[in-house]
Amino acid sequence: MEITKDIKYIGVDDLDIDLFESQYIVPNGISYNSYLIKDEKIAIMDTVDMRKSDIWWDNLNAALEGKTPDYLVVHHLEPDHAGSIGQVIEKYPNIKLVASDKAVKMLPQFFENVDFTDNIISIKEGDSLSLGEHTLTFYMAPMVHWPEVMVSYDNKDKVLFSADGFGKFGALSHEEDWACEARRYYFNIVGKYGQPTQMLLKKAATLDIQIICPLHGPILTENLGYYIGLYDTWSKYEVETEGVFIAYASLHGSTAKVAHKLAEILKEKGAPKVSMADLCRDDMAEAVEDAFRMGKLVVAASSYEGGVFTPMHVFLHHLESKKYQKRKVAIIENGSWAPCAGKIMHDTLAKMSNVEVVEPIVTIWSTMKQKDIPALENLAESILSK
Repeated sequence: MEITKDIKYIGVDDLDIDLFESQYIVPNGISYNSYLIKDEKIAIMDTVDMRKSDIWWDNLNAALEGKTPDYLVVHHLEPDHAGSIGQVIEKYPNIKLVASDKAVKMLPQFFENVDFTDNIISIKEGDSLSLGEHTLTFYMAPMVHWPEVMVSYDNKDKVLFSADGFGKFGALSHEEDWACEARRYYFNIVGKYGQPTQMLLKKAATLDIQIICPLHGPILTENLGYYIGLYDTWSKYEVETEGVFIAYASLHGSTAKVAHKLAEILKEKGAPKVSMADLCRDDMAEAVEDAFRMGKLVVAASSYEGGVFTPMHVFLHHLESKKYQKRKVAIIENGSWAPCAGKIMHDTLAKMSNVEVVEPIVTIWSTMKQKDIPALENLAESILSK
């Protein structure tokens, strides 16, 4: 695929993978993006996961047309992008490997038996590499989402090679809306690192960017303000969609009925949007995405073994680890003899930054009864109040 006259796409779709990072469902696969810049000097921009290295080599050889690459630029050392580095050094022993200082130090962790001594060009903030007409300038992006990450900007074609920034789940061969899977990718992969992402966006704002080439997902060539705007919202932990997200974990179905009743009440009271997730069955990563997307959250769970039902425990752990903040949250607990889920959910949420917990906690004893409806009505009003 031609991106510009001198920049070619040589990446690979992985449609065989079931779980990205062994935890995220990717029903439409994933792309491992790699690029080739052909100038007086030739630069490979990242490699791919060893799962698909054979296809990548075919793409690389076809794009090289018999020429020998001079540089391999490593933006990110995670194995899905750097897995084939050892093969490149073996085939091209004179190639120069261009990477951040931190990446250089980390290389032996991944390639014990490869001697990089004569190949390394160690990069610092603002360093440049001339390929001829194209000059790459490098900007450090630590903790977006590993500490060794850098991005590069090509001043000729005005291309930002953005590492995992602006990435998304889904193979390039599968056409779909960008925002949904990019949002799920961002909050689950990068989401904890909002401040570092903001720092990178500030650097990007000083550049005239016409094309964004990420390491996952489509090359972005139009409406870049839309994508950058979403990243700005996400990395500031701001509300993207006004509405209420209800996440429930129900042992025998009773808590689920309460959650659905509350959703009905919220809609009747004018909630602009109400969405729901069954944490026992729905994709946990999507539930995390929706919690960050919307401004208000309801957590409803059964008490279980002196604690909170496991799927809710896992959900709240994910929110806490991804730095969930700036949201309004209501709590519903269920129990048959000693309800305790509410306190545990409350204590977990209280650790999070600028999370307003709606009081009081609504307690359901085993099953929802008519006498519980007024409490749900009051809870809905409290959730929707400014």
